[in-house]
Amino acid sequence: MLWVDKYRPKTLDKVIIHEETAQNLKKLVTEQDCPHLLFYGPPGSGKKTLIMALLREMFGPTADKVKVENKGWKVDAGTRTIEIELTTLSSTHHIELNPRKRGFKVLVLNEVDKLSKEAQHSLRRTMEKYSASCRLILCCNSSSKVTEAVRSRCLNLRISAPKDEETVKVLEFIGKKEGLQLPSGFAARVAAKSNRSLRRAILLLETCRVQQYPFTTNQAIPPMDWEEYVCEIASNIMKEQSPKRLFQVRGKLYELLVNCIPPEIILKRLLFELLKKLDAELKHEVCHWAAYYEHRMRLGQKAIFHLEAFVAKFMSIYKGFLIATFG
Repeated sequence: MLWVDKYRPKTLDKVIIHEETAQNLKKLVTEQDCPHLLFYGPPGSGKKTLIMALLREMFGPTADKVKVENKGWKVDAGTRTIEIELTTLSSTHHIELNPRKRGFKVLVLNEVDKLSKEAQHSLRRTMEKYSASCRLILCCNSSSKVTEAVRSRCLNLRISAPKDEETVKVLEFIGKKEGLQLPSGFAARVAAKSNRSLRRAILLLETCRVQQYPFTTNQAIPPMDWEEYVCEIASNIMKEQSPKRLFQVRGKLYELLVNCIPPEIILKRLLFELLKKLDAELKHEVCHWAAYYEHRMRLGQKAIFHLEAFVAKFMSIYKGFLIATFG
């Protein structure tokens, strides 16, 4: 079992980060008056950990006994009804979708910020109609993309990214549990590489343990596999700008997508790698087009089209720059 799962807090009392939020949630359970909840914050900040600890607080260990099912759902989209099939995780007490406490059950909806406005409108009606028998726990990265109608019907809980010193505290706790000797400053270096994602920090620590132990003071902190792959893609783009190379890059981008790397993260990392290799005069224009295609990607359906369009645009800009500079 990965450490990120092995050392995930099981109850609200054992939450190391966001202790105040955990205690407030515990108070809600004690008072037996849990409203609809909206957890929002950056990836790796601990939203789902808090949600699962809350469910265990409500229902006990039976909340962990889940089964996976494919279910058909009908969504009212105004003039028509859309039928969709979703994979669900469910226990006796809750159902979890990706996009019963003393008389009611809990429905956990992940990535609710990616729902269309029509779907969120239907969700609002559901929250009102079934409030006596159902509580919703919504989870997303950004509450700005959740409609005001839905936000106003929930207790909003912002789960901020952990500070480096908080991440170090968790890493040292895991190191102690695993019987590891962490050199002075090693945990801090891992935390600095994690970009304030606790999940990423724990995965990095475990990767370092696999690659080399005992640890050394100057031991390199390796990047994630997908980050190395994006770096390779950026190098390929810089070396050649042609339809053939664009086709090759498209295949690599698609491979990242099918391995569940979010398209927004791919675009952000690809931009980061390309900017490191560019002359200053091109950076502003490239950032402009990255923002443009990220916006188009959020509005559209097929992320690969927009990622490929950004690469094609970059190739055009960079090829024109090379011709103008070197002839």
